[in-house]
Amino acid sequence: MKICVVGAGAIGGFMGARLAQYDHEVSLIARGPHLAAIKANGLRLVQDGEEIVAKNVVATDDIAELGVQDVVLMALKSHQIHAVLDKLPNIIGPETVMVTLQNGIPWWYFQKLSGDYENRIVETSDPGGVLAKTINPDCLIGCIAYPAATISEPGVIQHIEGVRFPIGELDGSQSARAQKIAEAFVEAGFKSPVLDDIRSEIWLKLWGNLTFNPISAMTHATLEAICQFPLTRETAATMMSEAQQVAEQLGASFRVSLERRIEGAEKVGKHKTSMLQDVEAGKPLEIDGMLGVVIELADMTAIPVPTLKAVYACVSLLNHTMAEQGIRIEGTTV
Repeated sequence: MKICVVGAGAIGGFMGARLAQYDHEVSLIARGPHLAAIKANGLRLVQDGEEIVAKNVVATDDIAELGVQDVVLMALKSHQIHAVLDKLPNIIGPETVMVTLQNGIPWWYFQKLSGDYENRIVETSDPGGVLAKTINPDCLIGCIAYPAATISEPGVIQHIEGVRFPIGELDGSQSARAQKIAEAFVEAGFKSPVLDDIRSEIWLKLWGNLTFNPISAMTHATLEAICQFPLTRETAATMMSEAQQVAEQLGASFRVSLERRIEGAEKVGKHKTSMLQDVEAGKPLEIDGMLGVVIELADMTAIPVPTLKAVYACVSLLNHTMAEQGIRIEGTTV
């Protein structure tokens, strides 16, 4: 298959490097020193103490250079997708499948979802419904990225933990195209079941992200530290409980308990969340896609979420201060 990774950062790069080891034509959209290093030396992946180098890839910062793809792995953060919308027609044809990898509630959440909220626009993820109006939902397959990885240096992906990438059609069907993509993922070393309720799985991943990411950004602490410190563990549990009420009101269900989800985060160990990594790099924080969107859905469903709103206010101020003063916080190791 011809596979394009739009946003070959930590997770996109991890997937691209693994998939490139098999009979796929992999192209990577990256930029800056990371792109330069990939062009010079290939994309290096360090996993389980071993290193693989994907040299047989096309690396570029211009989507327009590429032709129509079989699969597009959309690995950009939610607030970055608008910047490439006008170039996506270069790689998306009538049969192209776009696999979405964004954290949080995606722009397509209410598309192909029967019930009172069908085709609602998720304003936080998609202001004005631009993505929903521009990207044909028929080409979409949802995917949840559970692994933890980082860019340890330009051109080098360091895998930390996890290989699970469950996928699912928006309408819950067990399609041939979903099965084909799952098979390619499994061949590359991933665990990729095809789910009939991708939205519940989105909530399960988001359950942790909407709590541990903002808490880590404000405290500069790792997952292990947050879970082992009683006060932050209690705060995380309260946030998760509020979010669960919203999710269940929208028809989602949780296949694990709240406490088990916290224990799972603790077991990841001294890992810095993606939001903490962004704090250290001085990058904009992905607040709205992880937390702000849940508050939007809480207001939509009339569910009170006071703790979520308080944490959202504080981490939003942190994001504002970082942008206004141009600050970054480097080298935190708590």
